Amino acid sequence: MGKSWPNGVSSAGWAVSYRHSHICALKNSSVTMSCTYTYPTGYKIMKVFWTKNPVKGEESPDLSEDPEYSQRLQYLGDKQQNCTIRLSHVTQKDEHKYCFRFITDKPDGKWIGYPGVNLTVTDLQVEAPERVTEGHNVSLTCKSSCTLTDRATFIWYRNSQPLTERRDRNNQLLLQSVRREDAGRYSCALHGHSYISPAAHLNVTYPPKGAFVAVSPSGVIVEGDSVTLSCSSDSNPPAEISWFKGGTFVGSGRIYNISKISSDHSEQYKCRSINKHGEKDSDAVTLNVVYPPRNVSVSITGSGVIVEGDSVTLSCSSDSNPPALIFSWFKENQSSAVGSGQSFSALQSGRFYCEAHNQHGSQRSDAVTVIVKGRLVILYISAGVVCGAAVIITILLIW
Repeated sequence: MGKSWPNGVSSAGWAVSYRHSHICALKNSSVTMSCTYTYPTGYKIMKVFWTKNPVKGEESPDLSEDPEYSQRLQYLGDKQQNCTIRLSHVTQKDEHKYCFRFITDKPDGKWIGYPGVNLTVTDLQVEAPERVTEGHNVSLTCKSSCTLTDRATFIWYRNSQPLTERRDRNNQLLLQSVRREDAGRYSCALHGHSYISPAAHLNVTYPPKGAFVAVSPSGVIVEGDSVTLSCSSDSNPPAEISWFKGGTFVGSGRIYNISKISSDHSEQYKCRSINKHGEKDSDAVTLNVVYPPRNVSVSITGSGVIVEGDSVTLSCSSDSNPPALIFSWFKENQSSAVGSGQSFSALQSGRFYCEAHNQHGSQRSDAVTVIVKGRLVILYISAGVVCGAAVIITILLIW
């Protein structure tokens, strides 16, 4: 068996052979240093041990007596031929040259197996681009500082969760046609080992996928209120926001404020999200500003002068939202209404005005004057004979 492991030095029957002269091990793993030894007949083994960084001419210390190793070092060999050991929980502090030494019962029967085993301890690092654009392909690599001696099967994690879909090739993770859901923190490990690499963040950039306008307050908007429009957008990098009233640009930024809103602001609004990958418009929202009646006025059908017995029609109009449905008519110097409805028939002289109502308030119009004139009547009255002549008296009466 010694001949199959040639990594050692022999002399006249004295020999130590190592399966691997260089071992690259993963941090926190256990390392097995396989070893055999031979010695001439007639000698009896008294002590076997491993040492590190031996210096010729100096006595080599026993690692099993070193507090740094005593709890982690396990001798798996014997005092005949096998000198294998296992060192657990290795770190970069364990990177040394390790040699096997044995001592026999005779003064000339001491041997140390040069050149020994060089141990290198590596961690794992994920190499990934800082960012990738959605739809592109990307490759992540799990790198070690040396080639691992043991056959390695790599496993991958995203946001600390194992990736169930295997898309790896050796120590690479291939992501084809990347989606935004692929963004996250990626780490790698070796199957059967507890050590997990530090995470590398993969940033997936993409154009705005949607834009949505929220209105606050979300209920009825009354003239004079302050209204806030906010635009939310799903994009990476974050989008720049522009606001449009109808088709006219009115502002920028995620928030668009309207203080003391008026009916002039009643319109469709939308936001536009733009980043270097594209742009997206939101659906339009309509601001419906309600307000009490204003600009209330009275119009007269025909002239304001009428003949007694006829009537004149007065009509009341107003600007309001929602439209006024209740109208009251008043005659100046009278406290109670003289009519209702959008139209009113005046039958007598006076100054009249209307009052328009909706659920947000009311307003009165200016008064208009209605004049009623009496009829012109000609009466022909026969009055007998005066002084031998017939006399007819005509009387003109005006009411």
